[in-house]
Amino acid sequence: MSDRTRVGRPRSARTPALKSSVRCRILRNPRRSMRKMSREFCVNHETMRELVVEDLGMKSNKRENVHHLNDSIRRKPLERCTQLKARFAPWTEDQILFSDEKLQAIPDSIKYIDRVQKPLSLMVSAGLSANSRTNLIFVPQGVKINSQTYRELVLEPETASASEKLFQNYPWTYQQDSAPAHASKISQGWFREQNIDLISKDEWPPSSPDLNPLDYSVRANLESRACAKSQKSLESLKVSLLSEWQKIPQEKLRKAVHQFRGKLTSVIHIKGCYID
Repeated sequence: MSDRTRVGRPRSARTPALKSSVRCRILRNPRRSMRKMSREFCVNHETMRELVVEDLGMKSNKRENVHHLNDSIRRKPLERCTQLKARFAPWTEDQILFSDEKLQAIPDSIKYIDRVQKPLSLMVSAGLSANSRTNLIFVPQGVKINSQTYRELVLEPETASASEKLFQNYPWTYQQDSAPAHASKISQGWFREQNIDLISKDEWPPSSPDLNPLDYSVRANLESRACAKSQKSLESLKVSLLSEWQKIPQEKLRKAVHQFRGKLTSVIHIKGCYID
């Protein structure tokens, strides 16, 4: 047995000829699908995957849909990030209250209950700073978020809690994105009436969802923790969200907030080539 070149029958699929042909096709078109190549060469998809990964040492990446950004859209986030970086000196992000609303749904596998034909979901608003967090605010089902409801259900309770408990009446800044209810004249004027410093709709960079700590760090963690167990109703989902929101260590929130300035810098570096 020791003088035999190999044990077992010779390969009939992953042959050197197939390996060479596949390499040439991938070099000509790196976007070629392995499933398509497996059909073209009449081999099993798993065989094609092993050939590409193990024999050729290549790795396939799935193409994902991303938000379209033209030169005009790219220029605006760069300009506004530069302005925000100049406005807030290092560590002054501790005085910013980051806020966001998101539609929280029960996962597909557990979202069905008796006599309910549509997926169950609820709108949740949250706010955080480096040193504390607001209570979660649940928008009642069927309520449309416009300027009036946004002010009554979100802004008034959230800012009152922030001013008294989070910042103890020291100067602070409120952050929000450019959603229609946020950017309306009624909402913007309300902040001026209350004498609350605001990162206005003309200052927050558009098409930059990864600048808010709630988006790039906290939301995913909260969702994974709250939905780790089966939630069969909206009430149980609310209880789970409230419980897990308070369990997130404040140190984790502080680190997320302190990454904000670095996010501004990364946008400037990435998009700097689009400035005229």
